[in-house]
Amino acid sequence: MNVPAWLLRHRISVEPYAGDSAYGPRYGPPVEDVPALVAFRIRVVRDREGREVTSTATVYAGPDLAAQCPPESRITLPDGRTTRVIAVAAHTAPGLPVPESTEVSCE
Repeated sequence: MNVPAWLLRHRISVEPYAGDSAYGPRYGPPVEDVPALVAFRIRVVRDREGREVTSTATVYAGPDLAAQCPPESRITLPDGRTTRVIAVAAHTAPGLPVPESTEVSCE
């Protein structure tokens, strides 16, 4: 069971992180019009190296977003701001009647 589509009221675009090059980070082709729910709130989260950093937006989307949006990816939020992904958490509960979703903490 996935998060209900009617809850995902916003649309974002994702440029998946593809690694570093001699000229800086590389990104894959953008994935446009991704349904999501965006919460603009400030909170402290841990990045993939364990450091505490400040997140200014949290994106909730379907479970398939976890594969399309690794940490360091770029996301364009509904307000037009481009931000960097700090951490991605896939929420699953096999066998339980709760929706699966992806939570993305953004810089």
